[in-house]
Amino acid sequence: MPVARSERLLTLLQTLRRYRRPVTGTVLAEETGVSLRTLYRDIASLQAQGAMIEGEAGIGYVLKPGFMLPPMMFSEEELEALVLGSRWVARAAEPRLAGAGADALAKIAAVLPSDMREMIDSAALFVGPKRRDEDKADVSAIRKAIRLERILELHYGDEQGRISRRRVWPFALGYFEHVRIIMAWCELRQDFRHFRTDRIIDMALHDVRYPRRRAVLLEEWRKTQDVPVEN
Repeated sequence: MPVARSERLLTLLQTLRRYRRPVTGTVLAEETGVSLRTLYRDIASLQAQGAMIEGEAGIGYVLKPGFMLPPMMFSEEELEALVLGSRWVARAAEPRLAGAGADALAKIAAVLPSDMREMIDSAALFVGPKRRDEDKADVSAIRKAIRLERILELHYGDEQGRISRRRVWPFALGYFEHVRIIMAWCELRQDFRHFRTDRIIDMALHDVRYPRRRAVLLEEWRKTQDVPVEN
C-alpha cells in the first residue's frame, strides 16, 4: 500500500533525528523504504520547507538541531489519536476545555493537506456517552490553580455527607470515566489527598502560591501512589 507523501517525509525526519553524524542516502533509503531517487527528492522538499539538512549525495546527510516539525506533518495514526483525544475531551471535560479541544483540532485541520483533512472528517473513532456526575465546582478555576501553583480553599463533602474546610495545594487533575479527581497536598492532613470535584460544595482560589513546586509534588505523589510516568 503506497505511503502518503506527508507521512513519508515525517518518517524521513524522524530517521534523521536518530543520527548525530552524517548518514548516507543509501542507509536512509533502506530505513525509510524508498528508492534513492525518491529519497533525494524528499530531502530537497524538506530543505525547501526549512529543515536544516546539511550534506550531499555520496557524502551523507545530517539534520541540525533546532528544526521544529511543521504542524501539517502527522502520520495517519497520529491524526487518529488527535481526533479520538479531541472527541474524548468534548465528552469528558467541562465545556471550556471541550471547546478548546475542538478549536485546537480545527486549527490543525486548517493547515493540513486536503487528503489529511479528509482523514480527520472521516475518522471512524467514537467515544461513549457523557459521564453522569456533574461538577459543583468551576473546573476551569481548578485547572488555573494547578497551572499557577495557587492554594485552593474547599468546603468538601465526604461519602457520609460530612462537610470539612480544606486548604489544599492542587498539582494534578484526573479525568476518569464518571468523575474528576483533584490530586493535592492537604494542609489539614499534612499528606496527599484526592478530592472529587462533584463533592466540592464551594471553593475559593487564593492569590497565594503554595510553598513547593508543582513538579516536585507530582513526583512525590507518583512515588507514594506507585503511579508510572506517562510518556
